[in-house]
Amino acid sequence: MKVLHVYKTYLPDNFQGVPRVIWEIAEGTRRFGIESEVLSLSPSPDPATIEVGSHLSHRARQTLHIASTSLSLAVFGRFRALAQRADIIHYHFPWPMMDLLHLLAAPKRPSILTYHSDVVRQKALGRLYAPVMHRFLQRVDRIVATSPNYRDSSPVLQRYRGKVVTIPIGIGAAATVAPAQMAPWRERLGGRFLLFVGALRYYKGLPFLIEAARTTGIPVVLVGSGKMAEEIERSRPPNVVMLGELNEADKDALLALCEGFVFPSHLRSEAFGVALLEAARAGKAMISCEIGTGTSYVNVDGETGFTVAPGDAGALAGAMQMLWADPAGAAALGRQARARYQALFTAERMASEYAQLYHTLNATRLGVAEG
Repeated sequence: MKVLHVYKTYLPDNFQGVPRVIWEIAEGTRRFGIESEVLSLSPSPDPATIEVGSHLSHRARQTLHIASTSLSLAVFGRFRALAQRADIIHYHFPWPMMDLLHLLAAPKRPSILTYHSDVVRQKALGRLYAPVMHRFLQRVDRIVATSPNYRDSSPVLQRYRGKVVTIPIGIGAAATVAPAQMAPWRERLGGRFLLFVGALRYYKGLPFLIEAARTTGIPVVLVGSGKMAEEIERSRPPNVVMLGELNEADKDALLALCEGFVFPSHLRSEAFGVALLEAARAGKAMISCEIGTGTSYVNVDGETGFTVAPGDAGALAGAMQMLWADPAGAAALGRQARARYQALFTAERMASEYAQLYHTLNATRLGVAEG
């Protein structure tokens, strides 16, 4: 069976967020007899098709990028040709260009849409886009929510509950961290610290984390880059260390060393929080905010860590102090976080559930064709 994934960006241009999830699905479903290909846009699509892992990445030239949306004229022809040879078309929402592809150029194939996030930031344009979006959502065969929390809190998904299924995001096992990898970081950062890993973006709640760190004096290490880097550098107290982008091995070493993981995202733009999965996989207690999304499905208050009110530096500071003052309790929460990862959030489980959905829809399609 052939599945075509469609999203605005993918390897080799991008391997964060949604592209990483697509990778895990494409690679993981191969053992279930699924052959995956991915169509995306790129400012420099040369070569236009490359092999990534065990699947193909096709790229059409990006014509324009406006209001966080990549647009292309060339993608219509590429999509039509690739979709004709696919058994299932798998869209990854949101990306308005994708809606037009389905409405104007999609052949008669079963379609799945993974609903990664509501349209949060573009309020004015969102009202103009809404009629097209709802027509698109009405036409796809299944909509996948990445957590029951997001399914139940999204006003858009409430309109389509009859065809919404839930498949949580999963990630693969981490490589073993050697003592030699941890030693230089332990020497540089000291024995105890709390860790944040993620893009330095507007919805990550970092000003509240900086203020909480200033209030508590607890050492905090930030890993990641983004538009807020300079602002954070100017405002951070001495107990906050910024390390910028690091490779996976160094991130794993820091996760192994840290006392706990702090993820202060305060807006619904943070629809899931794959970084939380990495912390849970590493067996670390977590602190996050209750924003009605998948973050509170990964981090369950009182079971795997603490959840606090969003945008509240005082509440964040209080949770940090509780975790910091009780190493044994933090370790117990971390063990439960690891168990929850193994039960719900492995890449193998995610791939199995998507493969089952693909086969169900394809069997329906073949039955209709034979009938």
